Amino acid sequence: MKKIFFFIIPFLFYTNCLHAQDFEFGKISVEDIQIKHAKTDSNANAIVLKEFGTASIQIEDNYGYSYVDYKYHVRIKILNKNGFEHGNIQIPLWRYTDRDDEITELTACTFSPSDGIMVRTDLDNKQIFLENRSKYLNVKKFAMPNLKEGSIIEYSYTLNKKNIFNFVTWEFQSPIPKIQSEFIAMIPAIYNFNASIRGFLKLTSQNAEISRECLRIQGSKIDCSRLSYIMKDIPAFIEESYMTAATNFRSAIYFELSDVQHLNGGKNNITKTWKDVDYELKNEKSFGGQMKRKDAFKEILPEILKDQPDELSKAKAIYAYIKKNIRWNRYYGKYGENAIKKSLETHSGNIGDINLALIAALSSAGLDAEALVLSTRENGIISDLYPVISNFNYVIAKINIADKSYLLDASEPLLPFGLLPLRCMNERGRVISLTKPSYWYDIKANQKDINRYTFTGSLSSEGKITGHLITYSSGYSAFNKRKKIEEAGSAELYAEKLNEQMPGLRILHHQISNIDSLDNPLVEDYEIEMKSQYDMKAGQIYFNPFFIDKTSKNPFNLNERTYPVDLGAAKEDRVTILLKIPDNFQLADHPKNLAIALAQNGGKYLTDVSFNDGVLNFTQLFQLNKALYGPDEYLSLKELFSRMIQQQKTDVILKKAI
Repeated sequence: MKKIFFFIIPFLFYTNCLHAQDFEFGKISVEDIQIKHAKTDSNANAIVLKEFGTASIQIEDNYGYSYVDYKYHVRIKILNKNGFEHGNIQIPLWRYTDRDDEITELTACTFSPSDGIMVRTDLDNKQIFLENRSKYLNVKKFAMPNLKEGSIIEYSYTLNKKNIFNFVTWEFQSPIPKIQSEFIAMIPAIYNFNASIRGFLKLTSQNAEISRECLRIQGSKIDCSRLSYIMKDIPAFIEESYMTAATNFRSAIYFELSDVQHLNGGKNNITKTWKDVDYELKNEKSFGGQMKRKDAFKEILPEILKDQPDELSKAKAIYAYIKKNIRWNRYYGKYGENAIKKSLETHSGNIGDINLALIAALSSAGLDAEALVLSTRENGIISDLYPVISNFNYVIAKINIADKSYLLDASEPLLPFGLLPLRCMNERGRVISLTKPSYWYDIKANQKDINRYTFTGSLSSEGKITGHLITYSSGYSAFNKRKKIEEAGSAELYAEKLNEQMPGLRILHHQISNIDSLDNPLVEDYEIEMKSQYDMKAGQIYFNPFFIDKTSKNPFNLNERTYPVDLGAAKEDRVTILLKIPDNFQLADHPKNLAIALAQNGGKYLTDVSFNDGVLNFTQLFQLNKALYGPDEYLSLKELFSRMIQQQKTDVILKKAI
């Protein structure tokens, strides 16, 4: 299923639409003041009244490098207190080797109601802060002053954007609705960009024309294409659980530089063929150069591979060695930042350092290992129209043994062999081999996310329940639990925290097995004690059998979802309860047996209660058999969760025999 919906916009098109134009700063209208709710969403907490932006490529006079001159202007109405968060502004400024993005001409003010009039409060420049988010990113931050319900905030700035490759991304949709959003792109004729619109909304109007002599380079006058885009009455884009990057689905315009025409008649192709990309990556010192460094493992391989009888065992041993000896420094990257030897010596590296070292080590052992570059879930889906190296932000290893392939990421010490971090589960990636052309490869979880719970216990006539709860977890559930155990510091402290999080239930003893045996299910064995509700007067005990892995909130709340539900992996939860009931009690009522199934074997939810020979037998099965569900399946999923939540509110009622 395609997760990105877009079409290529012709570089020049002509219409009779009105030209987009900026609005006067600080001149709010009576209509702005009177707006009480958004046309597209009566429950919105804030609304963009007007939004305008322009972007053009300019040449820096002193040094001659090109940059994007981006101007942004927005006016927002705060409808209630929950909308105050939209008065906290953050503007990303990317950092490069030789220069950084810069903001100039930043102006901001708030118009707030006071005694029947709107009072203007300007932002104090001393309240503007620059946060160093990482070595690649700074963030300009400020909070709009004097916010009240009904306030109108307005700000504008000019951004000197040093990297022209992606020009500017203009997002029509945001977390709040917009009345109008307008954008103008001025692109000199010597630059050719691939422009695309993603999302499901249509432009209200668009226009293109020639702007004469908009740029001067070395005395030559260059014409520009003036491209304008307008969208009106734009609904908010609401993010929900189980989705990849919002940029895959939010309505926006994206640009990618295709080629540059030089004044002397030459041409520099930026958008390349995969043959070009293969050559570039294989010959890049920090990518292909790392993959070729088999010599880095020549001395240590014999010890790593000692007593390993076959290729799979050797691969697992090498995978375990890299996980142990190079810790992830929390930076992504498809390129290595250090030499393999340095990463091993310092026991630290980014994703490229770790997984390119893994590939080199596997190759050094005579195994068939390749690199697979991908885009993480939060980075967005990769378009296959044309290769753009910068769209890939991650690299993993692909190893081929006999007739089976395994995808490996050694950055997470608690992941078993062959299971990737959830962040990597993003449709597909491109395999880069040193010996053959690159090719696309689907990225799928090789394990289900599984939890199996078995509780065997007894109920006293006073309503106390005691027994053993045994849980078997595998896939991402086991990984997440192992991470929590590691974060807690020990299995004992993990059990203590678990005890604190479950009011009404007390863990008396615990035993957790296979914490370090990553290829096996994590096994938790708890001796527990809990109280059910006992109505002495009525002689009844109320017991909720859904106390294990209960779902209390529906993750799906939209009336319609226009983007897929992406779990990352199929899921299965099973619960079995065997509860011995006192001889003087009988089953009076219980949750009705339920069976709900999604179409085309997409999943199901089953519950069953029976009572035989003084033992209450309860089973529950919840399955989602696909990692990905389309928008057309959304309402069925929503209904499945809704009925499951309602079912889990019902109790078993045991009545004292007369």
